[in-house]
Amino acid sequence: MTATLQPQLATKPNTPSEDGQGATVAEKQELALKPPSLYQVVMLNDDFTPMEFVVFVLQEHFRHDIDTATQIMLKIHHDGRGVCGVYTKDVAATKVELVLAAARQAGHPLQCILETA
Repeated sequence: MTATLQPQLATKPNTPSEDGQGATVAEKQELALKPPSLYQVVMLNDDFTPMEFVVFVLQEHFRHDIDTATQIMLKIHHDGRGVCGVYTKDVAATKVELVLAAARQAGHPLQCILETA
């Protein structure tokens, strides 16, 4: 869901003009927006989940091509962990849940976590 923010208007108090009538002036104030925090989805190595399944998950849920998925899988295998992608918090949490659900359904103990980027 995307929220759009409207500029806030600040009003100055009524000040008499030359003809004695009060006037109100509206000024736009820019809102300082910071970008959302990013989170890494990290897959952890185990000795039971097949490498082919890890590659499949990387392709299916993270949209990596076969070469990139294989490189990430090898990093997970050799280093014990590997970053699958970087997303906003809600998207990252959803990806983690999708990976864990796919692993459970396939009967694998694959673990996936999210960390601040």
